[in-house]
Amino acid sequence: MADLSKAKKDPLQQLWDVVGDVHAGMLGVEESGQHMQPMAPFIEKESNSIWFYSRDDSDLVKAVRTGERAHFCVISKDHDYHACLAGQIDEVESPEHVDKYWSPMVAAWFEGGKDDPQLTMLRLRLDDVAIWASSNSTLRFGWEMAKANLTGKEPDIGYHTQISLPH
Repeated sequence: MADLSKAKKDPLQQLWDVVGDVHAGMLGVEESGQHMQPMAPFIEKESNSIWFYSRDDSDLVKAVRTGERAHFCVISKDHDYHACLAGQIDEVESPEHVDKYWSPMVAAWFEGGKDDPQLTMLRLRLDDVAIWASSNSTLRFGWEMAKANLTGKEPDIGYHTQISLPH
């Protein structure tokens, strides 16, 4: 469940916690004309970056090679936290990052293992993040709806913020 007080006090740390806990989000390159596609994120907090394994012949990598910006959207497992992360995306040859995040799950996608000639890494350097955190408590939701109808005030069922990040 999204902790609304943490969302207000330390939204960036909560973002890293949520992104680190999801198996996949949706990644798309701006102005590519392509649909977003599911990709597994590997976070690097110290550089405000998210890394992805991909194949160098994929449509996504071809779109990235044009030097575009991208968006990566995630929804928490409890469906009470949504975030859209944006920044510059690029293809990076980084054996260090291939090793750093390698796992049996990643290996399943690359026949040649870490040395697969089509393996490439994508790096999304975040500069803008939008976050929506809400309570998934049915009781709280009902209470806030009833209170809003009685008082005429907007229900307090969530928190939204936008964060600009340095590279």
